[in-house]
Amino acid sequence: MSTSTSTSTTGHRVGLFAAAFGYIDGGAPDYEHLRSVSNSLVPFGKHVGTIVTEIGPDRAVVEIPREPHVVNHMNTVHAGALFTAADIAGAAAFVGAAATRLYVVESLVVRSASSTYRKPASGNIRAIATVDEREMRAILAAQSDARFELTGKALMVNDDDVTVAKFTFDYVCDVVVSDGQV
Repeated sequence: MSTSTSTSTTGHRVGLFAAAFGYIDGGAPDYEHLRSVSNSLVPFGKHVGTIVTEIGPDRAVVEIPREPHVVNHMNTVHAGALFTAADIAGAAAFVGAAATRLYVVESLVVRSASSTYRKPASGNIRAIATVDEREMRAILAAQSDARFELTGKALMVNDDDVTVAKFTFDYVCDVVVSDGQV
């Protein structure tokens, strides 16, 4: 497991993943700040046009506005754009759920993903994502450096709240909770 040398304003080590968000008050996380930073972290998401509209402790929401560059030859939202929005929403849901101890997160990567496309996706699409609460509790309770597996889910809905796709993500999360005084 690689480690970074970033430190928070309190002098404690901050994991590489967490460092992108700057200082987060674990006692009162600023979810709007997390949302704003999340919107700037994935250049490919900007290319697709995704917008993180919500991050909270229980879920995240990412939107794909109806734009000509995200549709396929059948004038529906391309599967790749749907996957991108679901992927970003899943990571954002993790950030919100981990906000109280985000500083210990060294990495979060997708190990595998599955998708089920249920209906043609047209109009504005929202990805509503969550992470497994039980698995998240184990990550938040970590008392030593460890690797965890985590499951995330994203439900894709159109303007009429009709489900157009479902995604499941299997993540690997490394945390570094060693003393960290620099």
